[in-house]
Amino acid sequence: MRPDWDSYFMKIAYAVSERSTCDRAFVGCVLVLEKRILTTGFNGSPAGQEHCDEVGHLMVDGHCVRTIHAETNAIIQAALHGISTKGSTCYVTHLPCINCTKALINAGIVKIVYSTAYRTDENAMTFLKSANIELAQKEFKPE
Repeated sequence: MRPDWDSYFMKIAYAVSERSTCDRAFVGCVLVLEKRILTTGFNGSPAGQEHCDEVGHLMVDGHCVRTIHAETNAIIQAALHGISTKGSTCYVTHLPCINCTKALINAGIVKIVYSTAYRTDENAMTFLKSANIELAQKEFKPE
């Protein structure tokens, strides 16, 4: 059976997450405009830097700071390649953190579709609501 668009892009986000190099959370993100993929991102270290799966985590206050989150990496890829993200939808395996939420707002994202509520940050929820960004949870079980 042919999947609906949300399921299709969420499946791709999970495929992208397989490239993650921080095993604390394998996160994938796909930015989409008018049913076309603009960019993808996964959580991993900055280009040319050692990865968690090579040298371990760099923990600060209970968070691994070695990696850039998937959403931020997708936005960076758009910037590197001159692709506007204004008006696009973010499909992401996990609910965005506060910093990714702020980046998505400033990138002009209008909708976020996620599967797993890894952590819920009330400030992030307030920011999304005040920015009029649609938030939808799409249950998805990767194969």
